[in-house]
Amino acid sequence: MATKTLMKKKESTSAKTMSGAQAVLECLVAEGVEYIFGYPGGAIMPIYDALYDYTDQLTHILTRHEQGAIHAAQGYARVKRKCGVCFATSGPGATNLFTGLGDALMDSTPLVCITGQVFSHLLGSDAFQELDIIGCSTPLTKWNFQVTKPEDIPYALAKAFYIANTGKPGPVLIDITKDAQIESLDFKYPGKPEIRSYRPKPIMDMSSVKKAAEVLNEAKQPFILAGHGIHIAEAQKEFQEMVEKAGIPIGTTIHGLSTIPDDHPMNRGMLGMHGNVAPNILTNQADVILAIGMRFDDRVTGKLEAYAKQAKVIHIEIDSSEIDKNVKTEVAIHADAKDAIIALTPLLEKKTYPDWYAQFDEYERQEQERVISKDLTQ
Repeated sequence: MATKTLMKKKESTSAKTMSGAQAVLECLVAEGVEYIFGYPGGAIMPIYDALYDYTDQLTHILTRHEQGAIHAAQGYARVKRKCGVCFATSGPGATNLFTGLGDALMDSTPLVCITGQVFSHLLGSDAFQELDIIGCSTPLTKWNFQVTKPEDIPYALAKAFYIANTGKPGPVLIDITKDAQIESLDFKYPGKPEIRSYRPKPIMDMSSVKKAAEVLNEAKQPFILAGHGIHIAEAQKEFQEMVEKAGIPIGTTIHGLSTIPDDHPMNRGMLGMHGNVAPNILTNQADVILAIGMRFDDRVTGKLEAYAKQAKVIHIEIDSSEIDKNVKTEVAIHADAKDAIIALTPLLEKKTYPDWYAQFDEYERQEQERVISKDLTQ
């Protein structure tokens, strides 16, 4: 289990000698962490012991299982719109985080998970509760790293929070050997990490934005699919302004709910197998679809070979791997949702589509009459 080399950054505080365990908690305080969710064990016990001196700055929530800890951290991250933090010990403690890691990766939830590990000289020896947590968690994390030297702790955690919170958010796991927790270092917390290979926000191609505007302005029955990326980019206000100017009806994914108020006239309901009738049927009648911050998963599309074949698809997405993965695009805008919406809005013509709205109204009337009203009377 080899460690990687960390790129050093600019130190922003004066040096102070402390243990690696204390350094972990100092990093959390520096990042503005309020709550930690976790379950202790032998390999992470030095960090738990150090918590006694940080009870006025950090609140630890003891769960009954590591899986509960990471799911609680996810819930906290989603509600507070900031990074969730959880602790677990080595081996089975760390692997109990895996369901939450996978969930956070799929739902773009920022997490920093800190796991204890056996002493570094025991790595690879099949020691008690030793597991290659880096190898096992690689497919489930945005980034992971194993710390075997206390002096690497500040750089690893600064990088972890930066990666977890920027671009398309996601879970990061830092595995810290027990000797790295016990040994001392001269602690300095770094400034903003500089990572040569990591660009959180893509450079937006304005020619794609202009092409998207042309396609939308020529549309007769345009439709917007609003996804989670609008929330992540904190672009709700800009999104509503764009929708109201362009007059284009929208359907939301489950994570795109509340990107625009439920009672807004352009909000025509939720997409997908658990969604509303009108947006699902009329997706397959729209001539142009603008998808923002969503990945065209099967719960939205159903059978891909029959999905919206009549439409020109414009896809705004920060993760390039999602573009053209499931649904082929006419125009792809690889960008942060907020940046793309701000660039696109001035290029859109102010329009209304009365006949198109009427089709939504009719399907909504039928759904209300045949389904919703009957459910309310039962």
